[in-house]
Amino acid sequence: MSEQQQHILEMSHDENGLGKVEIAPEVIEVIASIAASEVEGVSQMRGSFAAGVVERLGKKNHGKGVKVELAEEGIKVEVYCVMKFGVSIPVVAQKIQDNIRQTLLNMTALDASEVNIHVVGIQFENHKQEADVEQEI
Repeated sequence: MSEQQQHILEMSHDENGLGKVEIAPEVIEVIASIAASEVEGVSQMRGSFAAGVVERLGKKNHGKGVKVELAEEGIKVEVYCVMKFGVSIPVVAQKIQDNIRQTLLNMTALDASEVNIHVVGIQFENHKQEADVEQEI
C-alpha cells in the first residue's frame, strides 16, 4: 500500500456501481473542529504555533485543534480546546464528544472509535468587561 493510500479512508457501504468515495483525514479534522467549536462553553480550539502564524497571515485553519488517527481499531479523534471560565468541564467535554460523533456519523457515515478531549486552557472574561465592572463600583 502506498504512503498516499494509507492516509485516505475508503467508504464501502453501498456498492452502486458508480465508483468509490474516499475521505481524507484532513476532512475529518475540519468536521470535528467545527463540531467542537459549536458547543457552548468552548472558547477556542488550540492549534500549533505554525498554524497560528499561518492564520495571522490570512489563511484560516478549520482543522485547528484536532488530530485524527486512522488505526486498525477505528478512527481516533484527539481534540485540544480552551474552555470558558465557569463551565462544567466534564459536561462540556461530553457535549463535545457527542457532537463530534453525531456530526461525523451524519456527514460521513463513519463512527469514531474514540473522541478524546484535552482541555489545554481556561479563557477568563476579557479585561474590558472587568474594567467596566470596576467603573460601576
